Amino acid sequence: MTRFLEIIRRDLRLALRQGSDSIMVVTFFVLTVVLFPFGIGPESGILERVAAGVLWVTALLASLLSLDRLFQADYEDGSLELLVLTPAPLEVAVAAKVAAHWLTTGVPLLVAAPVLAVLLHLNADAFGVLMLTMLIGTPVLSLIGAIGAALVLGARRGGVLLSLLILPLYVPVLIFGVGAIDAAAQGLSAKPHLLILGGLLVGALPLAPFATAAALRQALE
Repeated sequence: MTRFLEIIRRDLRLALRQGSDSIMVVTFFVLTVVLFPFGIGPESGILERVAAGVLWVTALLASLLSLDRLFQADYEDGSLELLVLTPAPLEVAVAAKVAAHWLTTGVPLLVAAPVLAVLLHLNADAFGVLMLTMLIGTPVLSLIGAIGAALVLGARRGGVLLSLLILPLYVPVLIFGVGAIDAAAQGLSAKPHLLILGGLLVGALPLAPFATAAALRQALE
């Protein structure tokens, strides 16, 4: 646990010192959502119908922007090899780096989402579900994305390969995140969608660090 917290603190300090990843993610999220009212018109009924999908698709794409650098800096300066050689399991280090990635990218998306939902005239009854789906779904995006980032580590045009690998795996999160919000907006129960999202998180939490660690060891051989 001590090693886990140390890596989180280290990555958070580096992220705060640079600041570019968080700013880039939030800026992309905000600008992309803001463009939709200009593209499809300001009519509130249309915006309300597409609000859930727009928010989740843009959040998903925004989360991809910083994934290719999740392990790249450590790979280039040799820190990743030290993490592999330390007595602590590599899976712990991976989990810590994923947690730091979510804190610097997922949390800003979570904060910006309700403000943008107002712009898209999202039904007021769905605001709580929107926040809940983001809270459950964005960690899954980081966990799955870490696997892809490890698989393309050191590859040419890794960002393009990462998108091709990860986007199909993001589809279930997108489907059930949007489904929960739409159900709440229509006065229906969002519980089934939230339970499946929770199941995806429960499955990804133990499995993703092991898969990512295996891919990192392969990349370093």
